[in-house]
Amino acid sequence: MLKVFLVEDEIVMREGIKNNIDWEKEGFEFAGEASDGELAYPLIQKEKPDILIADIKMPFMDGLELSRLVRQELPDIKVIILSGYDEFEYAKEAISIGITDYLVKPIAGAKLLEAVKKVGKIIEEEQQQRLFLKTFEKERLENIHLAKQKIFRSLASGKKPVSELLKDAREAGVDLAANRYNIVLLQIFEEGETVGYSEKQNAAAQDIEEMTEHMPGVLMVELGIEGWAFIIKETDTERSLEQILPDFLEKLQEIIRGYEGIEYFGGVGRAVCRLSELNRCFEEANRAFSYRYLINRNQIIYSEEEANGSFAGGRLKASSLNVINMDREIVERFLKTGLKSEVRHFIDEYFESVGESGIRSFLLRQYVTMDMFFTTVAMLRQIGYDSEDLVERCGDFQAMTSVFSSVEQTKSYLQGVFEAALDLRDTVSQKKYSSLLKNARTYIEQNYDNEEISLNTVAASVNLSPNHFSTIFNQETGQTFIEFLTHVRMEKAKELLRGTSMRMSEIAYTVGYKDAHYFSYLFKKTQECTPREFRSQG
Repeated sequence: MLKVFLVEDEIVMREGIKNNIDWEKEGFEFAGEASDGELAYPLIQKEKPDILIADIKMPFMDGLELSRLVRQELPDIKVIILSGYDEFEYAKEAISIGITDYLVKPIAGAKLLEAVKKVGKIIEEEQQQRLFLKTFEKERLENIHLAKQKIFRSLASGKKPVSELLKDAREAGVDLAANRYNIVLLQIFEEGETVGYSEKQNAAAQDIEEMTEHMPGVLMVELGIEGWAFIIKETDTERSLEQILPDFLEKLQEIIRGYEGIEYFGGVGRAVCRLSELNRCFEEANRAFSYRYLINRNQIIYSEEEANGSFAGGRLKASSLNVINMDREIVERFLKTGLKSEVRHFIDEYFESVGESGIRSFLLRQYVTMDMFFTTVAMLRQIGYDSEDLVERCGDFQAMTSVFSSVEQTKSYLQGVFEAALDLRDTVSQKKYSSLLKNARTYIEQNYDNEEISLNTVAASVNLSPNHFSTIFNQETGQTFIEFLTHVRMEKAKELLRGTSMRMSEIAYTVGYKDAHYFSYLFKKTQECTPREFRSQG
């Protein structure tokens, strides 16, 4: 109910307006009155009415001065000025400070009520518009997050023409223009990793994303379980890529170091000058990123260092690793958290660590293959599979003489073993994610009537970061979170429209919408008929 406040120095006029209109019956609350602007101002600050009716000419503080103060402090308040016939100059000033309506005295109660209702309609339309914008902004942000992922994967694949990439980016509000580019891949970890993020990881992720939002030269793409991709852009001549990148990485590591027990690993590509070359930059960043399975964490590896076979700052040389002494944890770590797209990189780096002369030895290749195969079997047994599941997909290397006929044949066989193992692992992980998403859907079903339910609150209920949750929710259901929530609310609304005699405003409130107009708008948009038309069809 909209609140009305009256300021009028003529007591007869004031009492007439106050008492001769049944404000509550007309849908308004009479929130207060005063005889001049000076007395009215503190009361208006306290009551915060929606509509102020003020006489233009009053002692101590006139209606114009009061309106000016009110408009400065409470700009959403609509002001109706009452004025005599001989006060035209006042009227011009009233218009200049944004008065909503200007009525000439004497004025009948019906005429004033008509003006108040007209202003009330303007207020309701503005409130509805703000609600629309607020909801559309939530939907827009979620859609942009998903669009950025799609754009990045197109950039990384190199299969889409630049003109189409620029069109997609423009539609998503993403600026890809730059003189030069580089890519950083990053993942954070915590001991005892499970499906989903811990609270600490969620907090670190949020800090990283907020930091990136304030860096115009960095485009962040959240990749779910894969971590993040950051496109670093050189957009002017004042700061080069060689200045922007180290500054960004330092801020990134500073945030992570603030969370005890959180580890990280990053891979950096090589700078390119064209969008069409970003797929090559991604490939090199991904190759450097794959070292997270071979060496200690809490490092950022540049592809230039990886190509040289050594890492700056006294880091471990790949060529110095000896597979005989290698801990199986390296392979186990990859099998637990690696991606199919990284399998070939991992096997190449693993073999490289043996040394060229070593890997050409038939016996050593056989040893490496056996060790990696049985490590894979051990991992699969932990999640409910056995060696037969792997042999069925890849064949038994002990019965396949061709496996060891060349280094490439051995790599090819092991690539098939690892890809099969990751498929089986992901099947189990998908079941875990399905369980998480089932819990999320249950949470939505139980809380859809709460107007404050959001992507953030639902993601928190299943212990995932909002962006990560949005990604897997969209992959699993084919809908954004907002689309799914709206669907649930509309289905509940249809039940109430057909099964009860509740008013539209009551149904709107029951399914989570305070604004009945917005509910009607969404209902018509999604169901292609108004709520009343739907009820009449029943």
